[in-house]
Amino acid sequence: MTQHLAAPSTGTSDDAPGHRTGWWQDAVIYQVYPRSFADGNGDGMGDLAGVTARLPYLRDLGVDAVWLSPYYASPQADAGYDVADYRAIDPMFGTLHDADALIREAHGLDLRVIVDLVPNHSSDQHEWFKRALAEGPGSALRERYHFRPGKGSDGELPPNDWESIFGGPAWTRTTNPDGTPGEWYLHLFAPEQPDFNWEHPAVADEFRSILRFWLDMGVDGFRVDVAHGLVKAEGLPDLGSHDQLKLLGNDVMPFFDQDGVHEIYRSWRTVLDEYSGDRVLVAEAWTPTVERTANYVRPDEMHQAFNFQYLTTAWNAAELRAVIDSSLDAMRPVGAPTTWVLSNHDVTRHATRFANPPGLGTQIRTPGDRELGLRRARAATLLMLALPGSAYVYQGEELGLPDVTDLPDEARQDPSFFRAEGQDGFRDGCRVPIPWTREGSSYGFGSGGSWLPQPDTWGELSVEAQTGVEGSTLELYRAAIAARREHPGLGAGTDVEWLDAPEGVLALGRPGFVCTVNTTSVPVRIAAPGTLLLASGPVAVDGTTVELPADTTVWWTV
Repeated sequence: MTQHLAAPSTGTSDDAPGHRTGWWQDAVIYQVYPRSFADGNGDGMGDLAGVTARLPYLRDLGVDAVWLSPYYASPQADAGYDVADYRAIDPMFGTLHDADALIREAHGLDLRVIVDLVPNHSSDQHEWFKRALAEGPGSALRERYHFRPGKGSDGELPPNDWESIFGGPAWTRTTNPDGTPGEWYLHLFAPEQPDFNWEHPAVADEFRSILRFWLDMGVDGFRVDVAHGLVKAEGLPDLGSHDQLKLLGNDVMPFFDQDGVHEIYRSWRTVLDEYSGDRVLVAEAWTPTVERTANYVRPDEMHQAFNFQYLTTAWNAAELRAVIDSSLDAMRPVGAPTTWVLSNHDVTRHATRFANPPGLGTQIRTPGDRELGLRRARAATLLMLALPGSAYVYQGEELGLPDVTDLPDEARQDPSFFRAEGQDGFRDGCRVPIPWTREGSSYGFGSGGSWLPQPDTWGELSVEAQTGVEGSTLELYRAAIAARREHPGLGAGTDVEWLDAPEGVLALGRPGFVCTVNTTSVPVRIAAPGTLLLASGPVAVDGTTVELPADTTVWWTV
């Protein structure tokens, strides 16, 4: 049966500035990708009205907060991560009134609202950039971006050798107002996404104003896109030889994880601390090590940072234990919670990632072994929710959705798919609109179809098909989140106790609780550590022992 869950914790309105023990410390936060969540007006594209109508589902799922991917006014060259106006809603998603209604409705359901903020770059249709191009070389507005003369006899070569994350040069040459070739501008992503120059005070002033605009609207925090990218090394030095995959931030780069970013976030923290209600900053910061990630969540900076090292870890007991230990060890000195995440809008869903052999990265082109992937995904979820800190859930993972790996080329919209080099361009596969009902043109997503085609099998994975069904992935998530809230040994704290276990098995203890994980492909018999609370698959306790099935996690009370 469907469980009726307790309302999420909401903190208080009189939290002291700089308070480090807020609601976000052990929260479960649900990522909504608005264009693929729910369509309120039947145009085939998800929108804010659709999200608002489905908020009761998220309350019943038991999550504490909703993180919304960008909904700002945008030409949509990169699914809204190219922002033309940070204070306006793109008409495809609705209006500011719709945003206000969503925030109010969420708060009425005891759900917090975190919105995406994109400070590394704007759209090339942002008013600043359009005027900078129109005014030509010497325009004061060009100082707010990275415009540079080219190299070569006639400036025909890019200013340096930096490459775009999406592939190809990170520079595009402009055309002067008189039609002659002009300066170049920097874009670490698509050409439609020029990077801001954060050395310019007007940029810093503008974003502090944007923060206050949305905080005044009532949002509870910001997920900061490319938080590691705002500051570039002085002089924009050449990169030299490198591995293209390391551009994401897995190695030291002159355009990522520069120490100067931390001054920006200390400034932002003072803005958030002006507001009551425990507002938060969350960093999307790809860094070479978890220790570098911890720099973003020092007491006077951000509150959380995504743990990408955990997301990219293979389904292997030794590797998982190592990354859990290193993550907790890195965050403990700065007093910040560790965050755990398995999927998001930029990577292959973990139900597909775990269905394929390890080592293929986070963008996978084959469906793999669907049954194996789902079994491991369910087990990985229970492990994640057993760990101390905050957990992020990406929309549809609670349904066990796989990536859609066979989208036709003509349906794809990921800009990296259309670049000659760089990322594989398969992010569309994790962005297919989620199914709500067994039947209908878009399985309940909306009355007008869906912007990306859904598989014929989507109906049996829908919310309707799984609600109230014992053993379904949806009911497993509901039960796990409810147990996490009710059990004092889950979520809170900063430590785990590793217990003796056979090779390939993890056994970790929390106060009054034990989590056992069999990552191997064969059953393993162990002593039952307590009373069975929840399991990711069928488990039979035989007196004082239990046989852990392959790829299965079990929660125990002790």
